[in-house]
Amino acid sequence: MLLRQLEYLAALARERHFARAAAACYVSQPSLSAAIRKLEHELDVPIVRRGRRYEGLTPEGEVVLAWAHRMLAEQDALRQELSALRGGLTGTLRLGVVPTALPVASLLTTPFCDRHPRAGVTLESLSSAQITHGLAEFELDAAMTYLDDDTLRQVRRFPLYEERYVLLTPVDGPLGDSGVASWAQAATLPLCLLSSRMRNRRIIDECFAADGATAAPAIESDSVAGLYAHLPGGRWSSVISHAWLHMFGVPKGMRVVPLESPAHGPRVGLVVARSEPQSVLAEAFLNVAREAGVRDALDELLRTYLQG
Repeated sequence: MLLRQLEYLAALARERHFARAAAACYVSQPSLSAAIRKLEHELDVPIVRRGRRYEGLTPEGEVVLAWAHRMLAEQDALRQELSALRGGLTGTLRLGVVPTALPVASLLTTPFCDRHPRAGVTLESLSSAQITHGLAEFELDAAMTYLDDDTLRQVRRFPLYEERYVLLTPVDGPLGDSGVASWAQAATLPLCLLSSRMRNRRIIDECFAADGATAAPAIESDSVAGLYAHLPGGRWSSVISHAWLHMFGVPKGMRVVPLESPAHGPRVGLVVARSEPQSVLAEAFLNVAREAGVRDALDELLRTYLQG
């Protein structure tokens, strides 16, 4: 059995298509198919359910895939540990991030690359479910996500910050000169919010409901960037996480207005799989996170915007 065969199997399970898996592995489709057939022969079990197209893995194939992920992760861990002994980490940290935490990812990735100049980072915007799957299948080394996510299993959690919600509204709007606003008042404004499919929006809707209000945004977006694109111009207001100010700031003609309780949301943090082998890159990333002071940096940024 060759590790390359296991890489082909992992790619096939990920892509769910022979041609796409072959392309991802930079080999021809016949080569990939032959390697997996050889693996089936060596293990003496059927691994792939075959029809006119890829139809998934057999029960035996699922077992082989789980071992493949583990063995490939061990190979990566070995290379990372040896590279550290040779004079510095190399390799690529695979980081998954929920969309609402993307604006602050640079507070960790930049110091990580500064400390480990021979290492790199691939950053993917993923849903909570995709992050859970990626960690379990050794497809991610670490992730930034909501720490109270019930789907997370067998992970180590490191808190980074607690979301704080504020109103971003035109200075000449109905609440533009307010010292503080209620959620019910914010609900009366022309709103632009994240899509209801997103975790952040569901949390915000709960805050509106706790104040006896319901938000009815005219504009919804599935990304923070898409939301911010609608704010300049003085028409729309939005309820945002203070973390987004790190990347996007306050558009011209708008100001940040504090919201009455409940103004705090759930904790966002870094998670890594609680399994063996431990990723050397993930441990190095955790060490950077412990020293980064993300919560303090974001709180100071919010105070700056509230003061002027």
